[in-house]
Amino acid sequence: MGAGGSKLEKALGDQFPEGERYYGLENFGNTCYCNSVLQVLYFCVPFRDQILEYYSNNKNFVDPEENLLTCLGDLFTQISSQKRKTGVIGPRRFVNKLKKENEIFRSFMHQDAHEFLNYLLNEIVDILEKESHAAKSDPETSSPSEKLADDPKTSHANGGAQKEPLVTWVHKNFQGILTNETRCLRCETVTARDETFFDLSLDIEQNSSITSCLRNFSSTETLNAEDKFFCDKCCSLQEAQKRMKIKKPPQVLVIHLKRFKYVENQSRYKKLTYRVVFPFELKLSNTVEDAEPEYSLFAVVVHVGNGPNHGHYISLVKSHNHWLFFDDDSVEMIDESTMQTFFGSPHELSSNTDNGYILFYEKLAAGGTS
Repeated sequence: MGAGGSKLEKALGDQFPEGERYYGLENFGNTCYCNSVLQVLYFCVPFRDQILEYYSNNKNFVDPEENLLTCLGDLFTQISSQKRKTGVIGPRRFVNKLKKENEIFRSFMHQDAHEFLNYLLNEIVDILEKESHAAKSDPETSSPSEKLADDPKTSHANGGAQKEPLVTWVHKNFQGILTNETRCLRCETVTARDETFFDLSLDIEQNSSITSCLRNFSSTETLNAEDKFFCDKCCSLQEAQKRMKIKKPPQVLVIHLKRFKYVENQSRYKKLTYRVVFPFELKLSNTVEDAEPEYSLFAVVVHVGNGPNHGHYISLVKSHNHWLFFDDDSVEMIDESTMQTFFGSPHELSSNTDNGYILFYEKLAAGGTS
């Protein structure tokens, strides 16, 4: 991408951020789902810094075991240490390890970027937890990277009662807590159940917004007829009202828009190209907290195409107040106004299939800065 790289450097000119690198990623045959997510994670700066620190501490350890985390650390280190400001890197080591670890990503078929993101974050958590356990079992043979994880202080919804799971830097960046409240309409007793999340999957409607999707996500649902709730206090099935609220907002809020809907009479998934407006600044009003946490959009994974089994993924990333367009090995600068072309189409039949699919928001500090 020699010419493209110089074009981007010329576009930024003196505003090219000190020490930053903008590199495209080579596509190894339908690996755009992987490339688009990797670009977003690289420009999630707190996450990137932790990956680089992990790899720096781990690479000099005797016979480190290669896994997805070390491969990701190797890729991020390659990008950040390049002498040239722009160019192309082939994430072959990472992709090969991904295919070896999970047969879902082994074929050359079109894969889902959201599914890949979920798998990668959970796999990193598993690796850190195993290393922490190994470090406690045999401190003499543990690698320096295992000191990076925090002591367990809070519990996972799925962690069980035996031991409290590790709170890793993946949790610190991406994990939030939902509370599911059910109120019995007979005795008014409220039952609350907490569950953790790395992203929120939202149903979408035509000509809507992220704010309205979040409002629907937290709307009150009445449980009656065959869906009655078993109330422990009444010791019987009762009509009840249920709602979901965000108990603890994450530092990085990942919103997955459910653009693929299963059509039963056709026995296939259909893509919803609905227009869903995503704001640059977002307030979370459906939280347990009194204050409304504020977020700022910093990245979008876009799905291009008419259906889930074919198409393409690109990513839009905000870096140092500039929006960048990453399409595999191509990187360009775009105007902020261009972002609205990825909201979706207000009409059912449209040639515009470049639709925002996964949104990434960073939590702003009380003063309004991230």
